[in-house]
Amino acid sequence: MPEINTDHLDAQQVQLLAEMCILIDENDRRIGAETKKNCHLNENIKKGACAAGAVLLTSRRLPSDGRPGGAQGCFSNACCSHPLSTPGELEENDAIGVRRAAQRRLKAELGIPLEEVPPEEINYLTRIYYKAQSDGIWGEHEIDYILLMKKDVTLNPDPNEIKSHCYVSQEELKELLRKAARGEVKVTPWFQMIADRFLFHWWDNLNHWNQFVDHEKIHRM
Repeated sequence: MPEINTDHLDAQQVQLLAEMCILIDENDRRIGAETKKNCHLNENIKKGACAAGAVLLTSRRLPSDGRPGGAQGCFSNACCSHPLSTPGELEENDAIGVRRAAQRRLKAELGIPLEEVPPEEINYLTRIYYKAQSDGIWGEHEIDYILLMKKDVTLNPDPNEIKSHCYVSQEELKELLRKAARGEVKVTPWFQMIADRFLFHWWDNLNHWNQFVDHEKIHRM
């Protein structure tokens, strides 16, 4: 594996990069485990390394975080991370492992109390396959589970994870995406693709989101 200088990262960020993610193939079949750092290195992505990803979409929240990889300095969905290669998060039935991972990361990134976001209230919609370079070193190669929750929650963002956050309306989000198209702000590529293809249709039908559930298809983006 290539040696990557992590001297600029604090102890928490180094620890997060050492977490063991779930390695999968392009059809979402588990084939092993690898560190988060190694999953995000372009050198390994070129060899086919693909990680399971968990993404929680909310209607309004767009934080930008400071972790290595595609989200650094960019507006994105409220929470995006990986289920870990641990017994509780490896459980596949009804995507319960992924939903447990989302609960864990909502607490870690946004400070949302665990009891406010129980896994059974986190809705699994569908999956997307996503691959892109972030820069010369880091990249993304994942099958992301799209999770949705409509709920008032208590926020206490971790400044080591979240640089800024804001609530936006549909029109404000559309304006943000227009600014991104003009190069005035940065939006993560996966969030741009989700917004272009799915998000506003989901948003218009939040009281009838069950019609969008598709656990069979993997959308290739």
